[in-house]
Amino acid sequence: MTPTLKLDAVCVGQPTALRVGKRDDISGIDKHPVPGRVTVGVERLDGDHIDSKKHHGGPDQAAYLYTAPDYDHWTEVLGEPLRPGTLGENLVLSGLESAALRVGDRLTVHASEGDVVFEVTAPRIPCATLAAHMGDGTFAKTFARARRPGAYLRVLQPGTVGAGDPVTFTPADDGAPTIGELFDLWFGAKPGAATLEGYLRWPLAARLRKNVQEHLDDARA
Repeated sequence: MTPTLKLDAVCVGQPTALRVGKRDDISGIDKHPVPGRVTVGVERLDGDHIDSKKHHGGPDQAAYLYTAPDYDHWTEVLGEPLRPGTLGENLVLSGLESAALRVGDRLTVHASEGDVVFEVTAPRIPCATLAAHMGDGTFAKTFARARRPGAYLRVLQPGTVGAGDPVTFTPADDGAPTIGELFDLWFGAKPGAATLEGYLRWPLAARLRKNVQEHLDDARA
């Protein structure tokens, strides 16, 4: 266990108009840090707008985590620091890099009201909404090349969280796929059938599980 981590920020987003390509859209991707405590439910954080429920939210993707080392990368690339929430995340965690996280890793956030327990389930895949939000039509490709996807989380124990809360990291058992390996599936990686079968033994988010099964069917064919 690594009990020295903490939450640097907790962020939620309100519905905001956004021009995505040639269409007008409404999105909650523009998230901002919240002072005080935020209630975490099994499907989302209280006050966090989720517009595209096909791709975000729900029991397997209730929160989106990014990390301080990943933000340090973007500060270097973009030449300026980004405020927490810029990339659409709910939680910013000190320490660790998101690509190295594994499905099944657990994060226990300690608060006086009681612990909140999250479980890593899937990588975030960049989309046109992210590119539009960043004001750069090529940003989805830039994000993919950086291989710093952040991770979706399942809520195993609800409660409240706030910036500054200490976090205990409990790693998944040996053999769990990394967020980086699963992220690579969207960008040309073609692991063998045995590897893909191994991925399916872990608590993947439902949408990711379906995608891995499709890759497995192709590998077997």
